[in-house]
Formats: sequence, C-alpha cells, structure tokens
Amino acid sequence: MKILFLLNTIQSDITDAMISSNLQEEAVIHDKSVMELIFQPASLWIMIPLLLMFAYTIYIFMERFFAIQRASKEERNFMNNIRDFIHHGKVESAMALCKGNDTPLARMIEKGLTRIGKPLEDVSTAIENTGKLEVSNLEKGTPALATIAGAAPMVGFLGTVVGMIVSFHAMEANPNNLNISVLAGGIYTALFTTVAGLIVGIIAYICSNYLITKIARLVNMLETKTTEFMDLLHEPV
Repeated sequence: MKILFLLNTIQSDITDAMISSNLQEEAVIHDKSVMELIFQPASLWIMIPLLLMFAYTIYIFMERFFAIQRASKEERNFMNNIRDFIHHGKVESAMALCKGNDTPLARMIEKGLTRIGKPLEDVSTAIENTGKLEVSNLEKGTPALATIAGAAPMVGFLGTVVGMIVSFHAMEANPNNLNISVLAGGIYTALFTTVAGLIVGIIAYICSNYLITKIARLVNMLETKTTEFMDLLHEPV
C-alpha cells in the first residue's frame, strides 16, 4: 500500500510539473509583444517586404494626396478673368494669368490660348492632350498601390504556408517528443504573417481607391472648366 501511495504521489508530482511547464511555456508565448512577433527571425524574411510595402504605401498616399490637393485649388474668379481678357483681346494677359497659376487647369487653358486663331477643333485637341498628360502625372504611383493591395496578402499567406510546413516537419522529425504549446506557438506565429499581409493589403486598397476617387473628381472639374472655355471661344466678341 505504501509503495502504491508513493507511486501515486510521484505520478501526481510529475503531472503537476508537466502542467506547470506547459503553463510557463504558454505564458511565454502569450507575453510576446506585437513587435516581437513582427521581428521574429523565423518570419523576418516575409515581414521585411511587408513592412517595406507598408512604408511605400504611406509615402505614395501622402505625396499624391497633397499633389492632388494642390492641383484642385483654383484661383477665385480665374475663369471670369480669362473671359474678360479674351473679350477685350488681351490674350497675352490671359496667358500671363495662366502662367501664374501652377495648376492643371491653368496649363490646359494656357495651351488653348496658344491655339487661338486656329480651328476650334485644333484648340480642343490641344487642351485634351494637355489634360491627358496632367491626369497621367496625377495618377503616378496609384498603380503601385493597386499592386501592393493584391500582392501583400499573397506574400503574407506565403509566409504562413512556409511556417506551417516547417512546424509539421519538426513534428514529423520528433514524433516522440511533441510539445503542443511549442507547436501551437509556431503555427500562430506563421499565421501572423497572413494577418500582416491582409492589413497592408487593406490599407493599400483603401488608399488606392481614395486617390482614384479624388482624381476622378478633379478630372470632372477640369472637363467642366475646359468646356466653359470652349464655349467662351464661341461667344461673340
């Protein structure tokens, strides 16, 4: 009876020790901060490209946002002044006013003013071609955001797949020495790359669509103002 009691006591102590060990390992895993998860050596080869994509997304968004804001500004009474100059035959003054405004609209109107005296179709074509160049400059960088929006989640998923392969390979290599806590820690570390990829992709997608919407509004405004300019050329002097 005493021997059985001692064996039960030893077994109970071993079980308690294993539970305590597992709890300590779980506590270590749970204590990991976000920064530790990001810069873990095992996933660093995936996290670095994702961080670079995120930084590039923020840079392009901020740079394009302020560029579009500047392009959207219009001097008060700009078109009214252009109309007055043209009606009084002061084309040079109208061109000087355009040169003093560093906006797509001013450059498009200036191109139209240089074609005054030629057929209106030529004037319209010149303005349209200048407008295409201006819109192309405004859209610079937005295709990269669309690419990041699609690529970042796939890069993150690649890291997860590789991490899962490594975890299961380690489990196969040591079938008699499995530690569920360590295995689970490796798996959720691998899954973290998917989360990071999705976050970067979603941010890039939102930024890309926001800029495209702003550019579309600006293009609509430019079309309205250039149509007003063409109507102005049809007006009797």
